[in-house]
Amino acid sequence: MSANHKATSKKLLELWGDNTPHEASDYLSANYKNHQMPDASGGTSTETLEEWQDLVKEFHNSFSDVKMEILLQVAEGDYVCTRWRVTATHTGKFMQYEATNKTSSWTGTHTDRYEGGKMVESWVDWDKYSFLEELGLIQ
Repeated sequence: MSANHKATSKKLLELWGDNTPHEASDYLSANYKNHQMPDASGGTSTETLEEWQDLVKEFHNSFSDVKMEILLQVAEGDYVCTRWRVTATHTGKFMQYEATNKTSSWTGTHTDRYEGGKMVESWVDWDKYSFLEELGLIQ
């Protein structure tokens, strides 16, 4: 089953880069939880399926030329860990940040847990510092 889980984790991460509407419910449990560390606005967040879908929509409205690269995947049992890199141009307001029209590239790691064939939980650690620094939002 972990080969299917790896493919599902890869597909969901690639949705960040496709800028097209999608049905996350095909892959995610209705009780899905996404834990972000750090959250883009500061701190840590835990988001429901609906909140996660809203975040993806906001990201797509705020960034263009998005490229998602899967760098490494490891699966064990009901868990998949994926290291990734995103490159995107900040062309619209994202959270409290006005568009900078700059391109940023950052890396992160997703650890996904599956139950009953669907993803039920993800833990996301990403390089917020590089994201903000390359956009000129921090020094």
